[in-house]
Amino acid sequence: YMQGTQGQYNFLPEHHTDFIFSVVGEEFGFIGTSILLFVFCIFILRIIAIGMRARDSYGMLITAGVASMLVFHIFVNVGMASGIMPVTGIPLPFITSGGSSMWANMMAVGLVISVGLRGDRPMF
Repeated sequence: YMQGTQGQYNFLPEHHTDFIFSVVGEEFGFIGTSILLFVFCIFILRIIAIGMRARDSYGMLITAGVASMLVFHIFVNVGMASGIMPVTGIPLPFITSGGSSMWANMMAVGLVISVGLRGDRPMF
């Protein structure tokens, strides 16, 4: 594990943070990266479904913002690792070993869970 040529010989700068998708591709191949992208798609579709069932427009906007943030981060990180986008410091959500990004993603998912759990209680 983690003994591939790209990571071992330091061909990838910051392979544990910025280029983690390349490391996943090197270690698990096409099937592994496809499964990872499929899991991300299901996760984002669940967030959108929670937003569509939200009781008010505020909950819908929260879930739309979280879903678009995750889609943007995934798109930029996968594009950067594939070489079609410039190298930036945008992490792959829930995979990259970054403390503040993981913290922000967990808070965003907590907001989505709160929108999903909130019932018909009056807000006063």
